[in-house]
Amino acid sequence: MTFNYSKLRGRIREVFGTQDRFAEAMGRSDTSISQKLNNKSEWTQQEINRAVEVLGIDDVDVAAYFFAQKV
Repeated sequence: MTFNYSKLRGRIREVFGTQDRFAEAMGRSDTSISQKLNNKSEWTQQEINRAVEVLGIDDVDVAAYFFAQKV
């Protein structure tokens, strides 16, 4: 299954300015985050929880950011 992370990418830019700064806040490499945003590896529950925290995403909006399917 492929997910659409465009909303998540926008939030990353809005909050951190760059994907690299977001990766740093997540404690992950830029490569690791890039792979996740490009559907080459999956997000773990811990990573989703951390991303929600650092990006200030409301719990009710998690699905829109992490589980929107690509059409």
